[in-house]
Amino acid sequence: MRANAIGIFDSGIGGTSIWMEIQELLPNENCIYLADSKNAPYGEKSPKEILRLSIKNTEYLLGRNCKLIVVACNTATTNAIDYLRKNYAVPFIGIEPAIKPAALNSRSKKIGVLATKGTLASSLFHSTAQHHAEGITILEQQGTGLVELIESGQLNSDATRELLKSFLRPMLDKGIDHLVLGCTHYPYLIPLLKEVLPENVKIIDSGEAVARQTKVVLEKNALLNTSDSQAVHHFYSNSDAQILQGFIAHVDVKKEVGFLDF
Repeated sequence: MRANAIGIFDSGIGGTSIWMEIQELLPNENCIYLADSKNAPYGEKSPKEILRLSIKNTEYLLGRNCKLIVVACNTATTNAIDYLRKNYAVPFIGIEPAIKPAALNSRSKKIGVLATKGTLASSLFHSTAQHHAEGITILEQQGTGLVELIESGQLNSDATRELLKSFLRPMLDKGIDHLVLGCTHYPYLIPLLKEVLPENVKIIDSGEAVARQTKVVLEKNALLNTSDSQAVHHFYSNSDAQILQGFIAHVDVKKEVGFLDF
């Protein structure tokens, strides 16, 4: 089991931002990544449909003997991870907006959360916010349209820039000093966000924390890969595999990218 792959799935290419953190922290671990781009974005779908897609992705990865599954999608985590943990034997790692560190470090006591409709509407998001943000004003903003722009490779387009500005302006007007990225696609917009945000606003995402938690859970379950052989990473998209290839091309690891009809 130790040499089996870590499974990772997302509604598209966004979860590769999580994969990058995992492979950097755990360079011996093999990974299988599913980009369900055909069904992106999950954030606009019903909870029932998000659960169905999450089950489908999970069962494919289990069919490939994955030893642990990272639900590298905030919307899928908030809507499906409780079910997945109750119904499958492998450990699951979820992604939640990093409200806690933003709330702890905010001086203005106002933080912004940029996320999908599916994440912001979930009970898990609201319970997390209530638990970690007492005395903090949380300004929520749906990032409608951003996933589609990122999936099409428009990371620095005028359309993306103007859409971001329209989302950020109301939060900035109310004095936020932290912006929490509540979707794994959004870290790809950090260079653009740094252009349009004031210097005093700190950007928070979950990638590094997720990688650390993955390591903790692997160690706890005696699943950490102790082999010295080079890790192999398999990436699959059910849409345009070339776009997926473009997002990971700069990472110098042994990898294979292909189309999979799933």
